[in-house]
Amino acid sequence: MTRTAEQAKGRAGRLARLMPSGPSTAARTPFVLLVVLLLAGGLISLLLLNSALNEGSFRLSKLKRETTELTDEQQALQRGVDSYSEPDALERRARELGMVPGGSPAFLNPDGSVRGVRERATADPSPVTVPVPAPTKSEPGPTALPTPAGSSPPPPAPDSAAPATQTPTTSPPISPGR
Repeated sequence: MTRTAEQAKGRAGRLARLMPSGPSTAARTPFVLLVVLLLAGGLISLLLLNSALNEGSFRLSKLKRETTELTDEQQALQRGVDSYSEPDALERRARELGMVPGGSPAFLNPDGSVRGVRERATADPSPVTVPVPAPTKSEPGPTALPTPAGSSPPPPAPDSAAPATQTPTTSPPISPGR
């Protein structure tokens, strides 16, 4: 044998003395268990995190769908309100309730004098035909004086503080929806 073989044998012998000669499973077992537990814990935490994210995603899509449905319902309700607020619809419902379009208003000044000419509200037969003045019940009070159907009262004196009771012989045409 050569010197290099003896040196290799000597090295192997020295290394063999450093390593334990018996089974060394007792030293590896805790390390292997630790690695397995860490891997299992990581996988379980990833699974739980993925489940939580999926649950949040499903909840988000459900809330978006509900928001869309509620927005559609709100828009439908707004269209209904708008249709009831249209001038034609308001006029039709007012006529169904027995209301008639008002004439031109007269205003009382602070000193008691009347500004403008009061007109009697008349019921029109329909919004499409030419309005025909018809006497209606007037509100009780000092400004509502009943007059016979074919006559008109005399105009008030200019210095008078009493309200005007003059009714026009023809009422101005009323456009539908106004």
